[in-house]
Amino acid sequence: MSWPDDWIAGHDADLIAFRRDLHAHPELGHREHRTTDMLLTRLRAAGLSPVPLPTGTGLYCDVGAGQPVIALRADLDALPLPDTKSVPYKSTVEGVCHACGHDVHTTVALGAALALAAGPPMPATVRVVFQPAEEQMPGGALEVMSAGVLTGVRHIFALHCDPHLPVGQVGIRAGSITAAADRVEIGVSSPGGHTSRPHLTADTVYALGRLITDLPGLLSRTVDARAGLSLVWGAVNAGMAFNAIPQTGALRGTVRVLDSRVWHDADKLVRRLVAEILAPTGVLGVVDYDRGVPPVVNDEAATEVFRSGIVAALGEGGLTDTPQSMGGEDFGWYLEGTDGVPGISGALARLGVDGGQQEGRPDLHQGDFDVDERAIGIGINVFVQTVLGAMAALGSPQR
Repeated sequence: MSWPDDWIAGHDADLIAFRRDLHAHPELGHREHRTTDMLLTRLRAAGLSPVPLPTGTGLYCDVGAGQPVIALRADLDALPLPDTKSVPYKSTVEGVCHACGHDVHTTVALGAALALAAGPPMPATVRVVFQPAEEQMPGGALEVMSAGVLTGVRHIFALHCDPHLPVGQVGIRAGSITAAADRVEIGVSSPGGHTSRPHLTADTVYALGRLITDLPGLLSRTVDARAGLSLVWGAVNAGMAFNAIPQTGALRGTVRVLDSRVWHDADKLVRRLVAEILAPTGVLGVVDYDRGVPPVVNDEAATEVFRSGIVAALGEGGLTDTPQSMGGEDFGWYLEGTDGVPGISGALARLGVDGGQQEGRPDLHQGDFDVDERAIGIGINVFVQTVLGAMAALGSPQR
């Protein structure tokens, strides 16, 4: 066994207990005070000097010294969902639970920091980032970036739980792995009127119907299908009476896209098409387009480093491909860059957490989601081996 294996074996039970404590005490985005305090205590006890973020939750911690700087990222926040599992570590916070695996992400990153700190001296710096508010748009990644945490970082890596992968496997792909996720709301208005005389007014319900069907259809024929652009409505509201054309109505939905260049133009495109669809109806429309997070586009060089780390930790059998997801992940900001902070090379991989014990294999963002806790040690080993491989690839001597 290598030294990471020895360290993980000796600390596995403690790390599982740490994860279960987090799971029992989930905190929503920007409220992760207890979680932040627990991490600060653990890292300081190991002789490290973690730095809290200026926003009050979240932190980062350097292990080792020198160049290059390689970052690992975990997210801290839970979801506003009830925990429906029957486990000893069930959430004690009503209506809040870790239904996306952020408790695992946090524990894996903590374990990697502690393992690296306990190992031979580091020939480079590993910056472990514990980020708040990933579940909120546009995401806590922007706060990390504005605090200067990415300064000097050459590569950044993240793991995300995947309930569709068996424990012991990690999936990765170069290029887009998750989609941009934006929110759009379209309000329509007209004088309204009686349903017996639609020719004397502008029909808001008819206009909404046109938008519901025509806008997604036109988008699919305006943009290259390989960009993966998708508009799906989640809510439509208009009227109360069966014989009255309402004066107002609204549509709400999400725009998702895998191509970063198309994402940058999506706002303008949606506004143009809405105006064109509504023009012959006489109905007025107002578009509220809220840019959320960019797609996660894994850099090829960082992806190769990650692949090598996965193989070093798990063997060839532990490495697998993973499909693209239309879900959003604010890790994309680190790679995309924003507001004068340039993006950096990085990659996100999917950590298999399915142990086969859960009937029906609950998906992410469900109250009965849980993980096979063997994934914690696996994730730590993958992170450690990836860091060692990154140091070698970037010119630092491997330990």
